[in-house]
Amino acid sequence: MNPIVKRAIVGGIVSTMVMASGTIILGQISGYKAMDLLQHSMSGINMLCNTVILGSTTILALMLTLLGLSRSSDSRLTKRHYKDVLMIAKSDTILIVIAVITFLMFNLPISESEQVGKSWYQMIYYSSLGMASILGGGFVAVVMMLYGTITNVILIVGLGKKDHPLISDKGAEQAEKKDKEMEEEKKQAQNA
Repeated sequence: MNPIVKRAIVGGIVSTMVMASGTIILGQISGYKAMDLLQHSMSGINMLCNTVILGSTTILALMLTLLGLSRSSDSRLTKRHYKDVLMIAKSDTILIVIAVITFLMFNLPISESEQVGKSWYQMIYYSSLGMASILGGGFVAVVMMLYGTITNVILIVGLGKKDHPLISDKGAEQAEKKDKEMEEEKKQAQNA
C-alpha cells in the first residue's frame, strides 16, 4: 500500500479514536440524561455534517484542477499518481454520502415523538457520537491523502524534481530533453 494512504488511514483512525474517547470519558448515562445531551449536541453534529459536506465537495471540485495540472506537467507521471487521486476521490465521495445520511438521520424530530422510549435516547446519543467521530476521522484521512498528493505534485511540477518515484522513466527522459532544449535556446538568445 502507498505510504501516503497508510499515513492517512493511520491519521484517520487515530483521529476517530481520540474523538470517540470522549464517549468513554462520559461513561454510562441514563435515558433522560441522554435525551438532554442529544438535544444540546444536535446543532454541533449538524454543523459537523455541513462542514464535512462543504469541505469534501470543495476538495472533490478542486481535484479537477489537480488533474489538469498533473496532465499539463512536463514530466510524465506514473499510474500510481492517478490511482492516488482516484483513491482520494472515492474516499471523499464516500465521506460526502455518509455525512448526508448522518445529517438526514439525526434531523428526524425524534425528541418530539412520544412513541420513542427513553432507553432509545441512550443508543441514539452514542450513535451520534460514533458517527461524529467517524466523520471527523474520515475527513482527517482525506485531507492527509490530499496533502500527500499535493506535496508530490509540488515537488514534481513546481520544483522540477527529476528523480521522484512518481515520474515514469519515459517522463524523466522527456523532461531532461526539454531542459537541454531550453538551455540551447537561452545560449542562442544570448549569442544573438
